[in-house]
Parts: sequence; structure tokens; C-alpha cells
Amino acid sequence: MSVYKAPLKEFSFLHRELVNYEEHCKMPGYEDAGSDMLEAIMPEAAKFFEEIVAPNNWEADTQPAHLQDGNVVTAPKLAGAYKQMVEAGWCGLSGNPKYDGAGFPGVVDVAVQEMLQSANMGFSLLPMLSRGVIHALNLYGTGQQQDIYLAKLISGVWSGTMNLTEPQAGTDLSAVQSKAVPQGDHFLISGQKIYITWGDHELAENIIHLVLARTPDAPAGNQGISLFLVPKFLINADGSLGERNDVKPVGVEHKLGIHSSPTCTLAFGDQGGAVGYLVGPENQGLMCMFSMMNNARLSVGHQGVGVGERAYQQAVAYASERVQGKVAGVEGKAPIIHHPDVKRMLMQMRALTEAGRAMSFHAIAAEDRSHHHGDEQVRAKSARAVEVLTPLVKGWTTEMSMESTSLGVQVHGGMGFIEETGAAQHMRDARILPIYEGTNGIQALDFIGRKCLRDGGEAVSEMLLEIAATVADTKANSVQISSLIKSLEMALEQCHEALAYVLCNAEHSPAVAYNYMMLFGNSVSYWLLTKLAVAAQGQVDNGSEDRFYVQKIATARFFATQILTRNNAYLASLKQGGETIVELGAEDFITQ
Repeated sequence: MSVYKAPLKEFSFLHRELVNYEEHCKMPGYEDAGSDMLEAIMPEAAKFFEEIVAPNNWEADTQPAHLQDGNVVTAPKLAGAYKQMVEAGWCGLSGNPKYDGAGFPGVVDVAVQEMLQSANMGFSLLPMLSRGVIHALNLYGTGQQQDIYLAKLISGVWSGTMNLTEPQAGTDLSAVQSKAVPQGDHFLISGQKIYITWGDHELAENIIHLVLARTPDAPAGNQGISLFLVPKFLINADGSLGERNDVKPVGVEHKLGIHSSPTCTLAFGDQGGAVGYLVGPENQGLMCMFSMMNNARLSVGHQGVGVGERAYQQAVAYASERVQGKVAGVEGKAPIIHHPDVKRMLMQMRALTEAGRAMSFHAIAAEDRSHHHGDEQVRAKSARAVEVLTPLVKGWTTEMSMESTSLGVQVHGGMGFIEETGAAQHMRDARILPIYEGTNGIQALDFIGRKCLRDGGEAVSEMLLEIAATVADTKANSVQISSLIKSLEMALEQCHEALAYVLCNAEHSPAVAYNYMMLFGNSVSYWLLTKLAVAAQGQVDNGSEDRFYVQKIATARFFATQILTRNNAYLASLKQGGETIVELGAEDFITQ
């Protein structure tokens, strides 16, 4: 198993050339998070996650979380790692300084999140879910709720969860049956929730559950669901922890991957009712919860980047050491990294990971601007961009993480199929990413429906205008950059053609949504790779001999010739395949 090294040069390049951090950190609220602070904390974060968290990844995978005597037990070393992470302040990097957060922009926090995700993906879910709770309380919590809970959640002393799913209510949340009965200044919550990530554990002092439930007079369906805050331990008037609330874990799932993360079944109200407090307006819980979920979807997308990066590094390390066969130009038997097909796989892993990272950083930068930019029009435009990009980051990037981690196993050959090498763990861990926080089929429907058809394609067209501006503004002084721009022009035309088809054939949209999402994911991520390649070419033209810049250009060229060309198939399937997808009835799939 390889040693993880944080890609600090890559982060620095993205902050400089894609985010324009020098200007980004001048937005109101970020004045104390300048480039000097960024340069100071990134190496420290890398040191922490490389040395403290990453070495525990394999051990935590072999010691799955489980239920014992009514308590959730996690891998022993995670407790020490979490305590150190809290003490070092890595949980609260983007938190509001009013509640003792460090106040860094999301584009800094996402780089630190990636280090944690690469170091141990299952473990990374613990602070990820807490961020979602923080996000929801910032938007919908009362002043009192914010004062009681935010500082502890931001620091990581307390953790948070999101409780949506029930045995009979998965994607269809209108079927939620958990109850919330008014009792003075609070509610008594009863019901069962399943698939609750880090639903119970001993690493944090308290766990703050956000729970969907129905009040007694609530209307049926989505319109009758409210959101409630249910702490594991009740909070005394002086802020100290009180008695245990009526919520307990009754099961921990045995999963394909992310073994270090306890995925719990939680029972609320077995002893009369768990004390809960309404968050946001009554009967509008889905609105509140989806703000949390959209935040989590961006984080899940970047998990795909993190696990892809770890798989890539391990594949490179193995290919550099594994000697097998002969290659022209190499004396004697050669390490397999010299073989063209192994180079193909490594380049594919690299290109997919870097493209996903660029798209994720681009989305988080837009999210920062949507909240902090001084110009109202810029905030509104950035918010529209985040809406469009969220299903692409979550959907496309996690699909690519499965492909990348599978290639990592393939690079190892037969050894990749052996658990002890560690390559299989990355593939197993990645498999959950297209499933949770809304399956990728749902992301595709969201992208084609809410983000394209609902506004007649205006928000997507706004993004396509930005791509067109890159084409128009880029002066191709080299043959390499000229070929990249030509490919970008073709991708832009394909996006316009796909959008036009969908707008004129809305009835086919559910069937063709996935191909539509993948075409745009390819195109948008390639656009950002191209922008980075242009910046890298500028460094080369200015005399830089750093191979990093040559590698950036080569990676974009590989993406153009080996991945972007998939757009031809996506577009053809989009325009021709809608009817064939739904041609058979449900009964036709049953074996005769």
C-alpha cells in the first residue's frame, strides 16, 4: 500500500489560476484569509492528513464499525485521529468566526476536505455530515439554536447527521411516517430512520440529528414534512450536556465499502418520545433539508476526487516498482509504468481526477461568491451557476471515480484483486458515491429538469456563454493550445445541440437524462482543464522549466482525445435512444 501525499502544487495552481484567490479573498468576510494565510495552512494540513489520518485507512477498513451492547464501536485509532483533528482546528476551517470558526473561503476548505477524503474516505463522512447540519442551521435555525449548537458543531466537539430515509421511504420522501407531537416548547419525535451515516459513535461528545417527521395535523405528501433538531444528549441551561435523549442505534449496516463509517438504523421515541426542536417553518422541512443535501452533494462529488487521487497515487507507486516484460528503449525487464497500456490507464485516472477537481473547485468558488461578493448581480449569477453545477459535480465526478478506482485495480493486475494491496478498498469505497445523497439517476433528472427545462435552458446557456468566451478570448500561440481550443469548440457545439434537442423533446427527458448529464459533465470539466492548460502554457512561454506545467497541458490533451470523444456517443444516444430505453414494459424484464 502506497503512502499518500497531498497534491499541494495542484491545489496552489487551482487557487491561483482557476479561482484567482488574490481577488477571491478580498470579498467581505474573507479579509483575514489572504494568500499568506493560505500558504501557511496548506502544508500543515497536508502534514496532518498524511501522517495522522492516512496511515489508519487500511486498519479502519479491516475493523468495521459495529454495534456492541447497544453502543456503536469504531476502529480504535479513529478516536485519537478525530480528537487531534478537532484540536488542530481542521473541522472548523470555513466556519463563521462569530461561532469560533476560522472563516476561510470554501475553496480553501475543499482542498483540506480532499486531503481527509483521500486519507480515509469513510472517516471523512463524519465532519462532512456536520457541515451539512451547520449549513442548515445557518439558513433556518433560530438565533437561540445557532448560539447553542453552531460553535460546538463547527469545532467538531459535536457532530451532526441527516435523517431522511425510512424503511418505506427512500427517494420518495413523501412516504415519511416519523411523528412529531407538540409538547410545550418542543416536540416528541418517534419513528425509525435507516442509512444514517455516523448516526452514533463515541468520537464526538454529542450528536445533533436533523430529522424529517410529521406533526399531527400535517397534510399528506411532501407538503406535510417538517425538520427537527434532535440531540443525542439534551442540553442544560448552562450549555452542559444533560441526560440521554430517547434516540438509540439498533443496527449498523454491513457494507461493501466505507467500513470505518457507521451507517446506522436509529430508533426515536421507544421510551415515549425523543425531544426535538423545530428548525425552519413547520411543514417546510424538505426545503430546509434540501439546502443541507445540496451542500452534501458537492462534498460527495469531491469525495470522488479524493478517492480517485488516492487510487491514482497507489497505482503509480505499484506500476513504478512492478517489473514485468520488456519495452523498447528500456534495458532488461522494465517496470510496468513504461508499458503503453499502463500509461493509458494511469493517464485516464489522472485526467478524470484532475477534471473532477477543477469542476468541484469552480463550483465551490461560485458558492463563495454567491454569499460573499459585494455585487448583488454577481451573487445572483454565482448562485445560478452553483445550481447548474451541483448535479454535474455530484453525478459526473462520482461516475468517474468508479472508473478511476477500477482502473487502479487493473493496474495492479491480479494483485489488485487481493485485499491486502489496498487497491480494492478504493474501488469498494467509491461505489457508494453514485448512490447516496441522491442517486446519479436523480442527479441527471435534476440537471435536465430543474436546471434546463424549467427555465428554458437560461442558466445552462449562461454557462455555455462563459465557455464560448474562453474560446474567443484564448490566443492559441502554440499548436497544442490550438488543438485544445478546437476540441472545446466542438464540445460547446455538442452542448448547444443537446440542449436544443432536449428543449424540443421534453417528453424524452427522463430516458435520456443520464447521457445528457454525462455530455455536459465531460464538456464543463474539459473547459476548465483547458483554461488551466492555457495558464500552464503561459508559464512555459515565460521560460518555466517546471515539468508540472508540461504535465497539465499533456493531461488536457489526453482528455480531449481519449475522454471528450465520448461526447459523440452521448449525443447520438441522446438523440436516438430515448424510445429504445423505454420500449419494453416492466413485465418484459421478468424471466420467462
